[in-house]
Amino acid sequence: MSHILIVEDEEKIAKLLSEYLTQAGYQTTVMLDGNHVVSAVKNQHFDLILLDLMLPGKDGLTICREIQEFSKIAIIMVTARVDEIDRLLGLELGADDYICKPFSPREVVARVKTILRRITPTTNDNNESNEIAVLELNIENYQASVHQQQVALTAIEFNLLKILASTPGRIYSRAQLIDMVYQDNRIVSERTIDSHIKKLRKKLNEIETENELVQSVYSVGYKLVLT
Repeated sequence: MSHILIVEDEEKIAKLLSEYLTQAGYQTTVMLDGNHVVSAVKNQHFDLILLDLMLPGKDGLTICREIQEFSKIAIIMVTARVDEIDRLLGLELGADDYICKPFSPREVVARVKTILRRITPTTNDNNESNEIAVLELNIENYQASVHQQQVALTAIEFNLLKILASTPGRIYSRAQLIDMVYQDNRIVSERTIDSHIKKLRKKLNEIETENELVQSVYSVGYKLVLT
């Protein structure tokens, strides 16, 4: 059973998240301030942390930085300030995902499931494939399959999908995608990324008709959602 640490100073929200995660089959521990979070992570085993940004005592950004110095535990940052998202993405603290308040507890549970599934992915060593739920990527041959149906992608589209699939649920800004896809430092506009993403989404949606795998986050960027 995976153990989730909930660090949230609003007791009602913390209790609600704990109830939903418990119903989903997870063990939970709740902390209402940031003072002792780092020591708790050092002394106990947790599989994932839901970490509020604004906390009494030590704030979420400081906690995230300190934890990253000694642990690779999955962290989902939670914030009530939408304008903090760009800052969080720019800092690249190593957090795995970002959630804005107000949020649906069911969405949080889905995000947690996605991150934990990424931590223990199913891999195929024979063909050097990276398989995550409905999506399979063959890195060596630049081939992508959805529900075992091959999708014809350009090299740029494949690289974009590979980046998004490396951390499902994480939001990648357009600037980050440009830097990661075009490593020769050429000048590329954000509209170019939007155009490639649009074509990628169309190809994926032709097979996965019920759920949109690549989703846009208004004014922030894109993420891959696997359910």
